[in-house]
Amino acid sequence: MEVDEQIKIFREFIEQNCYPQLLEAVRKGESFLILDFSEIVKFNTEIAGEILEDPEELLKAAEVAVKEFDLPKKITKFNVRLVNLPDSQKVLISEIRSKHLGKFIWLDGIVRNKTDVRPHVTTAKFECPSCGNILTMLQLDNKYKEPTRCGCGRKGKFKEISKELVDGQGLVLEEAPDELDGTQPKRINVFLKDDLVSPLTERKSSPGSRVKLVGCVTEVPVILRTGGRSTKYELIVEANSVEPLQEDNLNMRISEKDMEEIYKISKSPDPLRLLADSLVPSIYGHEKIKEAIVLQLAGGCRKVRPDGVVTRGDMHMLLIGDPGSGKSQLLKRIAQIAPKARFTSGKGATGAGLTASVVKDEFLGGWSLEAGTLVLANRGFAIIDELDKMGKEDTSALHEALEQQTISIAKANIQATLHCETTVLAAANPKHGRFDPYDLIANQINLQPTLINRFDLIFPVKDLPNREKDETAASFILEFHKDPSKAVGKISTELLKKYFSYVRNKVHPKMGDAAIQEIKEYYVSMRSSGGIQESGIRSIPITARQLEALVRLSEASAKIRLAKVVTKKDSQKAIELIDYCLNQIAKDTETGKIDIDRLGGSKITVTQRNSISVIKEIISALEQQLNDKIIPVENIIEAAKEKNIAPEKTEEILERLNREGDVYQPKPGFYKRM
Repeated sequence: MEVDEQIKIFREFIEQNCYPQLLEAVRKGESFLILDFSEIVKFNTEIAGEILEDPEELLKAAEVAVKEFDLPKKITKFNVRLVNLPDSQKVLISEIRSKHLGKFIWLDGIVRNKTDVRPHVTTAKFECPSCGNILTMLQLDNKYKEPTRCGCGRKGKFKEISKELVDGQGLVLEEAPDELDGTQPKRINVFLKDDLVSPLTERKSSPGSRVKLVGCVTEVPVILRTGGRSTKYELIVEANSVEPLQEDNLNMRISEKDMEEIYKISKSPDPLRLLADSLVPSIYGHEKIKEAIVLQLAGGCRKVRPDGVVTRGDMHMLLIGDPGSGKSQLLKRIAQIAPKARFTSGKGATGAGLTASVVKDEFLGGWSLEAGTLVLANRGFAIIDELDKMGKEDTSALHEALEQQTISIAKANIQATLHCETTVLAAANPKHGRFDPYDLIANQINLQPTLINRFDLIFPVKDLPNREKDETAASFILEFHKDPSKAVGKISTELLKKYFSYVRNKVHPKMGDAAIQEIKEYYVSMRSSGGIQESGIRSIPITARQLEALVRLSEASAKIRLAKVVTKKDSQKAIELIDYCLNQIAKDTETGKIDIDRLGGSKITVTQRNSISVIKEIISALEQQLNDKIIPVENIIEAAKEKNIAPEKTEEILERLNREGDVYQPKPGFYKRM
């Protein structure tokens, strides 16, 4: 097709379909127009085919067609952006080959890293000093090109008169994990220029966001250290248009038939139980954990207050358990169901890999930000196995991400705050491999107390021998080995995905008065149940963090039923789960009361704190009796016996006080206060 004919067709198409949009764009001072490719196909199939084969020439023709219109402002440079390319033009990043060079394709992926915007030379004009001839050089390569000779025969240096600059920016696009089957995700460099790097589109393509990108594949020569060119070329995509994909409902096209199924599940007598049974059909038991995971998948409601304070709706959950109790299998299965899930293992993860890192940019020079797992799983799930195998410095990077749901970076001249509205499901092993049911939970996992505190629900998964249970579990496991096809839930995996995707994004229940009253009564009664010890120290059974967890769980329970209001029944379910967790992990065995200091990782429970205070008082009283002389250990043990503290307990407390510097031993068997 002749160029004139191409221009004519584009002119007719714009006139019929988007002339008002063109006028509006020019009026606003924009230098681009978005055309729908599916409309071009309907208008003229021949030109649509030519666009895919030779995009560069055709887009120039479209630009000329735009300039021919009688517009309110004169335009010198204008870009035509195409969207809605057919599925046949979709190429996976790992499948881009040399046959795609110069062709128009579209790909979708996740932005891993993004460079700063820098001006790039497109053309430069030079003047010949001998004859005054003007030479125009197109700058297509990485290296700045100057003319070597003029038409008059002159060689040597030429005078540069002017150069045309455009804004340029590089992206690194990585394949989305849901399109891969266990293979390593491949990456490609993408070059954006002109209006694609405007502040508006800048926000759409921040690291971690998923984008659909239309562009043309071109090659870039690799310059060797010697200055020559390599025989190997780099592939890069010159972007024509970038569209952000709606994160939450990705690829989740819910049909009317699916909606009927979703309503059917929500109206069943006990939807929570039904979903929990279908969650991991191949793992026996763990009913409470499965219920909690269903609520976690549904999530609470995110609230933004007028003063800008955000209350997270995501619930974080930690499973601590004996080896072989099915934790990793459970996590792997959730990674298949949860929306936008990313699975990682603690041993192979670092703080930078989980949050964000600053990397040297080879593409355009300088430094750029690369998003980590939690940022990439924004509005999705981050599933971390073997959390206890991570180093202390690395786990501390999770603090801000879990509570504030942002990640702040201040490194190498980059100060940035990235969003990570991510739900975290983590698993860890006890410190010594197996659970010691009589020791504090915090003493048994290699995690900071401040990190443990940020998890809404913590489930110890204990593997205790029990003849009846073991028989049932063994039959259950062996039955699956006999016939693996039996591990099927009542609800298919595909429907579970759609159910949770719908529930997370479309259902936003409000707290009902009855539900609020129920939670309030539980919270107040728990706070006052701590009881005051003899020394006047009160144990703390529950804190405001658990109160917020109760609200989130109640909202999730209402979401499961697709309800608009949270009822008393939903609150009771939340209370049941929180109470179960607190009783499992925060019970003071000596008093039978719940003490949050166990959960928070304080090495001393209220009972121990009380005993320590008593011993301190005894030492103080004996010192006064003996006129500040040193006190024999027998006297302290004798006085402690009267206060019902066993001799071995007294010796243990004295040892601790000695270690912490509250008392010292002038000579063996005698103590004195510091």
